[in-house]
Amino acid sequence: MTRDDILELLRSVRHPGQGDRDIVELGMVHSVEGSTVTLAFPKRRDPLAEYLIGATRAALIRGGVADPEVRTVVLEDAAPKKKGIEFTTENLAFVRHIVGVASGKGGVGKSTVAVNLACALARLGYKVGLADADVYGPSVPLMTGTEGQAPMAEEIDGRELMIPLEKYGVKWMSIGYFADRGQALIWRGPMASNALKQMILQVKWDALDFLLVDMPPGTGDIHISLLQEVPMEGAVLVTTPQEVALADVEKGASMFRNKQINRPIFGLVENMAWFTPAEHPDEKYYIFGRDGGARMAADLGIDLLGRIPLVQSIRESGDFGEPAALGTGPDAQAFLELAGKLAEKLG
Repeated sequence: MTRDDILELLRSVRHPGQGDRDIVELGMVHSVEGSTVTLAFPKRRDPLAEYLIGATRAALIRGGVADPEVRTVVLEDAAPKKKGIEFTTENLAFVRHIVGVASGKGGVGKSTVAVNLACALARLGYKVGLADADVYGPSVPLMTGTEGQAPMAEEIDGRELMIPLEKYGVKWMSIGYFADRGQALIWRGPMASNALKQMILQVKWDALDFLLVDMPPGTGDIHISLLQEVPMEGAVLVTTPQEVALADVEKGASMFRNKQINRPIFGLVENMAWFTPAEHPDEKYYIFGRDGGARMAADLGIDLLGRIPLVQSIRESGDFGEPAALGTGPDAQAFLELAGKLAEKLG
C-alpha cells in the first residue's frame, strides 16, 4: 500500500474540535513510513489526542493495513516519540460524589440503568453528570437522543477542556460523540485507558452533586487503571436475576474490594427483575428467576438498592433517546426510587 493510499484512508479521521475537518487537511499527519503513521500535535496537548490516535489506528486496520502503529510528535521536536498525558483531578474539585455504575458482564442493562439513574437524580433536583466510559460500546448518545452532536473545547487556565453536552438536566460526555455510529474503536489497553480518563478528567464539569461513570462491563486492567486514577467514591453494581449474571457480580464485587482498589459498593440493582405486560400492569412474570439479586446482595453484605422491571417502554424509550425515568409509569417510578435511595445513602 502506497503513502497516498494510506493518506486517503486517514481522510476518514475527522477532528470534531476543528470544524470536523480531517487530519490530513489539518496537516496533522507528520509522516508515513510503511505501516507506521506519526501524528503531529502542538506543544499544548490536544484534549482529543487519544481519540484521534485510536481513530487513526482503526482507520488503518479497516483499510487493510497489517499491524499498524501510530506514533505522536510534538511540533517543536525533530524526532517522533511517544508522549504521555498528565491527568489531574482539578476539574472534579466541585463534584460532591463520583459513583461508578458497573457490571460483571455485558448484557445486563448497565448503561440503561446508568442513563435513567442520572435522569432520575436530576428530576429529584440534583446537579448531575454522566461520563460514558464504555469505550468499546458507547451507547449514551443513542439513549439520550444526542447522536451527531460533538462537544466543544474551551481553553481554561492554559488547558483545553471538553464541554459536556446538556440535555434532560444532565451533563453528558461519551467517546461515542467522537465516532460515527457503528464505527469500531480498535484500541489497545493503555490507549483505551487514556481515552477513558480523558472522558472524565479533561471535561469542564463545574459544580455537580453526582457524577456517574458508566464503566465498561467486566473486570480487568482498564477498570483497575480507571479506579486508581479517578477519585471514585464507590460503585453501584447492576445485574439480572439469573445465575450466570449473578456469578459475575461476585467477581465485580471482588474487584472493588481488592486491597489495591478498596472502594465501597453502595448497593446492587436488579435489572429485568420481572416482566410486566403493558396491558396488565399489576402482573409479574419472573422469566429470569426470582429474587436472585436480593439473595446475592445478602450474600455480599450490601444493600439491594432497586429492582427494575422488564417493560417494553424502557427499551423503546432508550431507542428513541427519551429515557424512561422521564415518564410517569411504573418504570419511571422504579428509577426514581433507586435515585432516592442512592442519594439518601450518600447524603
